[in-house]
Amino acid sequence: MVPRYARAAMTDIWSPETRFAIWFEIEAHATQALADLGVVPQSAAKALWDWWATKPAIDVAAIDAIEAVTKHDVIAFLTWVAEQVGEEARFMHQGMTSSDVLDTCLAVQLARASDLLLADIDALLEVLERRAREHKMTPTIGRSHGIHAEPVTFGLKLAEAHAEFQRNKARLLAARADIATCAISGAVGTFANIDPRVEEHVAEKLGLSVEPVSTQVIPRDRHAMFFATLGVIASSIERLAVEIRHLQRTEVLEAEEYFSPGQKGSSAMPHKRNPVLTENLTGLARMVRGYVTPALENVALWHERDISHSSVERYIGPDATITLDFALARLTGVVDKLLVYPVRMQKNLDRMGGLVHSQRVLLALTQAGVSREDAYRLVQRNAMKVWESDGELSLMELLKADPEVTAALSPEVIEEKFDLGYHYRHVDTIFARVFGAA
Repeated sequence: MVPRYARAAMTDIWSPETRFAIWFEIEAHATQALADLGVVPQSAAKALWDWWATKPAIDVAAIDAIEAVTKHDVIAFLTWVAEQVGEEARFMHQGMTSSDVLDTCLAVQLARASDLLLADIDALLEVLERRAREHKMTPTIGRSHGIHAEPVTFGLKLAEAHAEFQRNKARLLAARADIATCAISGAVGTFANIDPRVEEHVAEKLGLSVEPVSTQVIPRDRHAMFFATLGVIASSIERLAVEIRHLQRTEVLEAEEYFSPGQKGSSAMPHKRNPVLTENLTGLARMVRGYVTPALENVALWHERDISHSSVERYIGPDATITLDFALARLTGVVDKLLVYPVRMQKNLDRMGGLVHSQRVLLALTQAGVSREDAYRLVQRNAMKVWESDGELSLMELLKADPEVTAALSPEVIEEKFDLGYHYRHVDTIFARVFGAA
């Protein structure tokens, strides 16, 4: 975790204090369930909860010192708790294995992280909708292969991003449900030394579902799906960030990141206003995606369990969620303050002499009885003249001066095919699909 790209709420989920607190709750809830089943005395569960009610500080350094000797983190934690609670603590961890604690804790942490990420997405969706409605009918050029294609609106660009993040929200909700499972099933998942009702009790108390079949661990296909979902969300962040970066290029300059008073763009060139935030988002997205492959490789563990996944997850659990949390918040801020230049959009839309209307003329010619091949040839030969003039010539005027074109289309019909509003007839329909009926 890099503090520069971290926010406190998400970072706290992965702190040692939070991890040990979750471990304690797992152990205490399990002990309570065992007591209710008559396996251990009620006094054991009461002793644990009475100590916990005092809101004790968790001495991370002391636990780490014990681990330095035991070389086992869960044993070190249990030893430290026993030192605090006393004799009754011997009933903790009855019939359990370390992975029962570790995997259930990880499920709690990832579920909590998911809740923060879902809130991040909701905040982004709100900003995207507001800015999309603001620029619902702001004309701009749509580009394919980076080349002018046909007119769109800037609101449609943002509506497209909104729809994508709606899908990401649905994916994350599904991934959260998939990852939030509890395993308290013993050494190889057979419940040989612990009743399945203990697992059910712990799962209910921690807001998890029961893992149907665990081995010594929760199956890692769940985790792979979770981190793959984070990778997809990161890619969506990058997609919008790259669009903004392209729009901020000097030759385009249809939109740009907010440039605050006193901000400096370059140590050497005082004129620079660089898209540093969206460039940063591109880099952060690469990092989140980088955690997907290790998660996929964690699926194939040996037999009932090995620990090749453990070191991986100590990295990717905190880093992927913390980085994505920061990236979503940064993207929300970028969109919220994005500077949009409608005049420049219109100027760019007009700069190629009306080439963006070529398809309408092509279709009109075919409807007037010209073969598609001939219609394409007629429009293209005039369009290439405009292209080679760098927009100095007008496609409309060239078409009206072409006798093969005017043999099929009157000047008035040709002019009508250059109506910009034609392209925006269905914007309301698209917005209703994305945002619902007004």
